[in-house]
Amino acid sequence: MTSRTMVARTMAGALLCAALAAFAGAARADNALSLKELSPNGADACFGRIYDAAHLKAHPHQKVARIFFYYGHDPVSRPNEEPAANQDTSYTGFLTTTVRDAKKPEWAGSWCNKNDPSDPTSGIRCGMDCDRTLASLKVDDKGKLLLSGLSPDIYLDPDASDQMSKAEYNRQALGSEDDNFKLDPMPADSCKAEFARIDPIDPALGDPLRVRLKPDQPFCFGRDYDDAHLKSHPSQLTRSIRVFRGPVELASFAAGGDTANWPDGADIAVSVTTRQKGAKVTQTYSCQGEADQWRCSASSKMSDFSCDISQKEIFLKRGANGTMMMANPNNAVAVVDLCSKAAHGKTKSDDKVYRLQPMPQSACAP
Repeated sequence: MTSRTMVARTMAGALLCAALAAFAGAARADNALSLKELSPNGADACFGRIYDAAHLKAHPHQKVARIFFYYGHDPVSRPNEEPAANQDTSYTGFLTTTVRDAKKPEWAGSWCNKNDPSDPTSGIRCGMDCDRTLASLKVDDKGKLLLSGLSPDIYLDPDASDQMSKAEYNRQALGSEDDNFKLDPMPADSCKAEFARIDPIDPALGDPLRVRLKPDQPFCFGRDYDDAHLKSHPSQLTRSIRVFRGPVELASFAAGGDTANWPDGADIAVSVTTRQKGAKVTQTYSCQGEADQWRCSASSKMSDFSCDISQKEIFLKRGANGTMMMANPNNAVAVVDLCSKAAHGKTKSDDKVYRLQPMPQSACAP
């Protein structure tokens, strides 16, 4: 896993494990902080090590320069992210490593159990979805954590070796000496600080959209592109764009929405005026909170559309200094009627990512 972004990630590997994950969740839920070797008092526990230049010079095939293992409650749900719906909190083991010269760590989550519950001396296995193993753990008589069995492709999709060239796989995978780590016990805050490096807080971003935009208040964001911009972006069809919640969208949420799970179920409207004869298209989307963004699917409940438009999606994300980012990195934002023949397939234009400014509600009036 890596920090989440607006651009849709390749999910092929995750889909391979989706069925297994559905069955594994219930079993994991009973394992929270039950391993006394890692946490004698039931509190969150942290182990880590930072390698100096001399060690790395002596071990040229070790890529990992920093490594931390956290046994406890999720340290990865950073302030930059919104809580995911039905978030799986059953993971209890979290690993983060930073390879040489990398600016940010990578991380993976797991659930940890005794190899043999009937044998107090047996080691600990931390498992992942898709029947993968994160690592095997033991605590020595000095309280140090011995971490072994770490696969070099721990951060890659299960089928990465088949999907990547050998050179690319070796570039992204860990090194041949990245295993059998001995980690020192550390304060829990040390691990939390290390995991916070994955996605540092940007003060310019301010509150997340779920806080900034209220369930019962309208909003309007937009942008108008001048001739100079359009001349420098000949493949962009959008001349003007508006993203808003008005009386219709507010009434829809008031009638059936759940404010406790805001923004799940929130409707928004997107109006696009194109440079071709000034044609204007307005489309309604229904949104769900997902990490640090809203994932919004095209909706027909306030339209006369009869075709299947459920797979047409856009993403909303807070931008710096009160702006809003809107994107559809796969198919571009709809600039035509989604039920028309022109809407089938991928949109071959530059209408994919927008930085929108807050506007008065009158600017988004129909």
